[in-house]
Amino acid sequence: MSPYLSVSDLIMPPLFIMVIIMFSLYVKNKNLRKNSAYKYYVAGILVKIIGSISICLVYTLYYSSGDSTGYYEQGGSICNLLYKDPSYFFEVLFQGCTAENYYYLDQSTTYISYGSWVSDYKAMFISRLVAPLFIISFNSFIAVTILLCWICYSGVWKLYLLFCEQFPEIKSQLAISILFIPSVIFWGSGLLKDTVTLACIGWYSYSFYYLLVKKEYNFKNIIYILLSAYLLISLKPYILFALLPGSLIWLSYEKITSTKNKAIRLIIAPLMIIGGVAGGFYALSSLGGALGEYSVDTVLERAVVVQKDLKSDYYGGNSFDIGDFDASIGGVLSKSPLAINATLFRPYLWEVRNPLMLLSSLESTYIFFLTLGLMLRLKFLGFFRYIWQNPLLLFAVLFALFFAFSVGLSTPNFGALSRLKIPCIPFFVSSLFVLRHLYEVKTQKKFGF
Repeated sequence: MSPYLSVSDLIMPPLFIMVIIMFSLYVKNKNLRKNSAYKYYVAGILVKIIGSISICLVYTLYYSSGDSTGYYEQGGSICNLLYKDPSYFFEVLFQGCTAENYYYLDQSTTYISYGSWVSDYKAMFISRLVAPLFIISFNSFIAVTILLCWICYSGVWKLYLLFCEQFPEIKSQLAISILFIPSVIFWGSGLLKDTVTLACIGWYSYSFYYLLVKKEYNFKNIIYILLSAYLLISLKPYILFALLPGSLIWLSYEKITSTKNKAIRLIIAPLMIIGGVAGGFYALSSLGGALGEYSVDTVLERAVVVQKDLKSDYYGGNSFDIGDFDASIGGVLSKSPLAINATLFRPYLWEVRNPLMLLSSLESTYIFFLTLGLMLRLKFLGFFRYIWQNPLLLFAVLFALFFAFSVGLSTPNFGALSRLKIPCIPFFVSSLFVLRHLYEVKTQKKFGF
């Protein structure tokens, strides 16, 4: 038996699963008549639960330890502070972890290594975030993970509803691309930063659309945007940066398309994209001190170091190399095609080294051939012309490409890549399904796959 699993992992998860299913059935039945997309609501949460249990078992029985188990240990220790002294618990929960309050931990709370407690703010942030879940789950690793993935499912579901509103004819395909992609189910359902950030992207996209694009000034949408931005900055600021260019275009789309002069439209669009990128760089540069390792200068330098480091033997053949580059804007941009390709389409089948890589490779291979087929059918320029014609499609593709670039540039091996790339996969695959649908509607021909 793994040290991270206990009797509570046999008792609590079934109880929570029963409650979640009952609640999900209620939500489905309540909304199904008004929106047929809700026929996938229960299935979506069920696969998330399966994914959360699977990743717990992989981390405890296959890997023996890792990020997920580390967050579990830290979250449990924070929770135990509640029983030692509630004031200690709330101080750490809301103010964070410092060298000054490290002494709160003792044998009664279980120790955490000093380095992880003080230095890694983002790792401790996710542990602080889930600490209250330990109280109601009786410290069950699997139950905590299930509860987290259930809470975060609302963000993924919001993203699905957003795409369904724009393209109601392909709800089943969108369900596949957003709710049922294997890698996203697995890596996006665990006790990991990725589960939370994926939900934040969904909340942000849905609320941004209704608040700023449709101009439905709802207080709830404001809260979702602010909360999502705060969590993304606290966990992975570069995701928020990747959202900015597409968001700016999306917001300005009506003004751009309403311009009758095509030449002016062709000038305005690139300027808006450049403005979004420049604004993102300025924001990240201005917040450099607060962002630490995610500041622009640090990220560029780290990307160079990582790409040199990945050539070392200890990665066991799971690394990939996009070539040498210098820590400058021009240097990293020169590697953008290779970085995007690595994120979206690798590992290739001949690069597979283990079962998890095989699953990731099969998924990437399908995405590659779907992309290639669409580009050939739409004659390349038509591929991008279709994208430009719909603001949500444009937003999705821009985010997917910016994110794929940032991950492919700075991720040293396929194991990490398969996990870190999951935020862009639903956006990219959904965009491909939409393009396939638009092609079939226009030509009255079936695409084939």
